[in-house]
Amino acid sequence: MKILVTGGAGYIGSITTAELVQAGHDVVVFDNLYQGHADAVHPEAAFVQGDLADQAALKRLFAEHRGIDGIMHFASYTLVGESMEQPLMYLRDNLVNAANLLEQAVAHDVGRFILSSTANLFDDPERMPIDENERIVPGSPYGESKFFVERLLHWFARIHGLRYACLRYFNACGDTPGRGEDHDPETHLIPIVLQVALGQRRHITVFGDDYDTPDGTCVRDYIHVVDLAQAHILAMEALDQLGSRKYNLGNGSGFSVLEVIETARRVTGHPIPHVVGPRRPGDPAVLIASSETIRRELGWQPRYTELEDIIRSAWEWHQAHPHGYAK
Repeated sequence: MKILVTGGAGYIGSITTAELVQAGHDVVVFDNLYQGHADAVHPEAAFVQGDLADQAALKRLFAEHRGIDGIMHFASYTLVGESMEQPLMYLRDNLVNAANLLEQAVAHDVGRFILSSTANLFDDPERMPIDENERIVPGSPYGESKFFVERLLHWFARIHGLRYACLRYFNACGDTPGRGEDHDPETHLIPIVLQVALGQRRHITVFGDDYDTPDGTCVRDYIHVVDLAQAHILAMEALDQLGSRKYNLGNGSGFSVLEVIETARRVTGHPIPHVVGPRRPGDPAVLIASSETIRRELGWQPRYTELEDIIRSAWEWHQAHPHGYAK
């Protein structure tokens, strides 16, 4: 298939692009490089720099790259904390940009769409682990914006016949030898912990140690980015047979912030000091996914199930690229 990957120069998008190319798909990457890196784009993928807010650029994209069979939509503002400070950047821009993309998709008869959604839809889950039937209570404007896009897809499916899958995943992490996590500023736990190990930070700040969890710190379900990429590919390939779907993605087990830090200490051999700070707005105490549906329907099986293996893959990339993609 010919697949358009928005945000394909970013962390998850670039690794998914590489997995798509390896699987034999023809890939076009569209990215504004706000948080992405041109060097992260697989050399066999066509790269177009542009912004989803630019409708003229989107029209040119689809005119110049005809015959797109499916879209994987990663391009988005994604920071929970930032969304609490700048809600319109999320509630407006994430929605409008997705709408612009969908408008061109249906205009050019693109029949398949995979949304990079989020576990932040579930701020107050009634059951744990969280399955696809859990009630939607977004934990932040970021989570709300993803829910808006899910609703857009519902109506585009009903009106235009678009087949889609919403993949709601938990903490994406880990790296591959050629591609890794490089954000500025970095806000994700594992790369920040590894920056401490590399001597680039003095310590890691733990945001709250008074949650209702065994050690008082937030518990999350960590899923390797390659496993996420494979789930995207499986979902895209299954849309014609199964129709539109929503899947929660994770390993099904949770680790606290302090457990992540301690595991990183073992992997890196560094002490990694930490200090405790105040809670961040929008952070639930526990988020653990049930991925039974996608396992049953698509045969998805994560390859990286141990936290130590996930952190080791990230540590290897960060040691080889201590300043990210910067030369």
